[in-house]
Amino acid sequence: MEWLAAYDYGMAREILQRGVALIYLVAFISTLNQFRALAGERGLLPVPRLLRRPGAHGPSLFSRIGYSDRKLVAVCAAGCAISGVLVVGLPQAGPPWLPLFGFLALWGLYMSIVNVGQAFYGFGWEMLLLEAGFTVGLLGSRQVPPPQTILLLIAWLVFRLEFGAGMIKWRGDPAWRNLTAMYYHHQTQPMPGPFSRLAHLAPKWWHRCEAVGNHGAQLVIPFLLFAPQPLASIAAGIVIATQLWLVATGNFAWLNWLTIVLASCRISDPVLRQIIPWLSPATGPRAETPLWWTVVVLAGTALLAVLSIPALRNLFSSRQRMNASFNRWQLGNAYGAFGTVTRQRIEVVIEGTESESPDEATWLEYGFKGKPGDVSRRPRQFAPYHLRLDWMMWFLPLDSIHQRWFHALLGRLLEADGRTLALLGHDPFSGRQPRFIRVLTYRYRFTTAAEHRSTGAHWVRDRRLLVIGPVARQ
Repeated sequence: MEWLAAYDYGMAREILQRGVALIYLVAFISTLNQFRALAGERGLLPVPRLLRRPGAHGPSLFSRIGYSDRKLVAVCAAGCAISGVLVVGLPQAGPPWLPLFGFLALWGLYMSIVNVGQAFYGFGWEMLLLEAGFTVGLLGSRQVPPPQTILLLIAWLVFRLEFGAGMIKWRGDPAWRNLTAMYYHHQTQPMPGPFSRLAHLAPKWWHRCEAVGNHGAQLVIPFLLFAPQPLASIAAGIVIATQLWLVATGNFAWLNWLTIVLASCRISDPVLRQIIPWLSPATGPRAETPLWWTVVVLAGTALLAVLSIPALRNLFSSRQRMNASFNRWQLGNAYGAFGTVTRQRIEVVIEGTESESPDEATWLEYGFKGKPGDVSRRPRQFAPYHLRLDWMMWFLPLDSIHQRWFHALLGRLLEADGRTLALLGHDPFSGRQPRFIRVLTYRYRFTTAAEHRSTGAHWVRDRRLLVIGPVARQ
C-alpha cells in the first residue's frame, strides 16, 4: 500500500526510535538510583504496602510476581539493556516486528514501575514516555518504509502535548492572558537551572514577548504540524526551538527533550538534508511493506486513534484535565503544564542537630542536589535526569507539608538511613544520626545584579518560619 509508506521520513524514524529509547534508558537509570529509597521495601512509600490494597494501582508486573528491591533491580537492568540496543539501532536492522517487540517490552516494564511509584511517579512526562514508546515501536525497522499513519499519530501526540498546555494556561491563570506570567516563572519554577536567574532578570518587555511566543508556539503552531511540507518541518522547528529555550532555563526532567525528539516526526529527509548538507542521500531500492505488517500498523493506528478520543474531547472542555490518562494502559493521554503560575517561591528547609538541648543547639542544614537551599549555590543542570525527591519538595508548600512520605523522610534522616541520604546533596553529619530535626520554610528570590556583585549569592531568603519540630530521635 503506497499511501501508507512515508519514504521521505527515514531519518525521522531513526531520531524518533533512538531518541525515545535514550530517554527510556535515562528513566530506568533514574529509577535504579532512586526507587528503592523512595518506594522500595523500606522506602518512604513502600510498594509492598500498596500491593496489599486491591485496586490501588494500575497494571504492573509487580502485582503478579510480588515486589522486592531485587526484582526492581532486575526490571531496571532489563529496561536498560533493551533501551541500550535500541539506541545503538540493532533491532532496527532486523524484521519490523523486532523494534516493536523491544518498545512494547520497555512500555510494559516502565508502566510496571510507574503504576506502583505512587506520588514519586505522578508526573505528566511518565505517561508521555509510555505513550511515546508504544507508538514509535509501530514505525517498524529499516526493512519497511515508515508508516504514514504512525508519523501522523506522533504529530497528534505532540499536538495534544503542546495545544493542551496552551489551553490549560489560557483557561487558567489570568497572568497568562495579561502576559505577566513570565515575570514570575523563571524564579518560581520547580527546579531552576544555571541560566534561570539571568532569564528572570531580563526586562519586563522581554517577559511579555516570552508569553506571546508561548501562546503562538502552543496555540497556533501545533496545527501547522499537519500542513504540507515544508510548512510542517518549519512548525516542528519552531516547537524544537521553544523547547530548547525551556531546556536552557529550567530542569523539567525529560519533558522538553522528549518533545524535541517527537517533534522530529514532521521533519522530512529533504528538509533535513538542506539543514545538514553532509547527510548522505538515500540509495538502493525502496523497501516494500508486507501485508502482515500493514495489518499490524493499521490495527495499532485504529487502537491509538480510538483511545485518544477522550483526550480530544478534553482539549475543548471547559473543565479541561491536565496530565490525565483515560485508560489503564496510559495511551491517548491528555497533557498540560503550568495552568497556574506561582508568584512567590517558598522553600522547605530541613535542619538537624546533635545537641541534647534543641533550645541551645547549633542547627545544620541538609542540602539537596537540585532544589534551592544554600543561597550562594548556583542552580545546576540535571535534565533529562529526574531528581524525584527534589521535585516533590517543591510541591509541599503548595499543598500540605504534612504528607506521609515527608514525615517518613524525616524519620529516615533521624536514622541516618544510607539510601535516603544518597538522595541528598549534602549530609551535614557525615552519616551520623542527629539528635533532633526541624523543618523551616523561607521565601526565596533571585538576587539582583547589584546584590550578586556585592555578595556573590544567587538567592536571597527571608520570612523564616518554623513549621515542624524539633522532632527527637527515639
